[in-house]
Amino acid sequence: MTLPQLAGGADLALLAARLVIGGFLIYGVWDNIVSAERMAEFEKFLTVKGFALPGLMAPLSVYAQFLTGVAFIAGFAIRWAGLICAFNFIVALVMVDAPLGIRPAFPAAALVVIGLLFATIGAGRLSIEGMFAPQRR
Repeated sequence: MTLPQLAGGADLALLAARLVIGGFLIYGVWDNIVSAERMAEFEKFLTVKGFALPGLMAPLSVYAQFLTGVAFIAGFAIRWAGLICAFNFIVALVMVDAPLGIRPAFPAAALVVIGLLFATIGAGRLSIEGMFAPQRR
């Protein structure tokens, strides 16, 4: 009933989750990184939403999300990356998405939970961290 045989695939499932979530995070900000116009649009969006210091917050959020995605994919510093991801999307949830309702807020809420999950369970064996961690039995 508990399907213990599936536990053997936990590291592969964690790798898949890291790759998908990391790729999604990078994809979500890539246009802001390669285009000054898109970064300016994001800064203007933050201004309209009432963020303090939007000229600082826009690139800070973009690069935090980008580096978090890279860390998730590589499986390096994933606990810190998970905390940064959770914090970044808590801010997005509170400042932007929550007033829109549950459906529009779900992606940000899911990324908060995923960030906390990665922060608590780590990267797994199929990661840069896993290459240097002592083997568990």
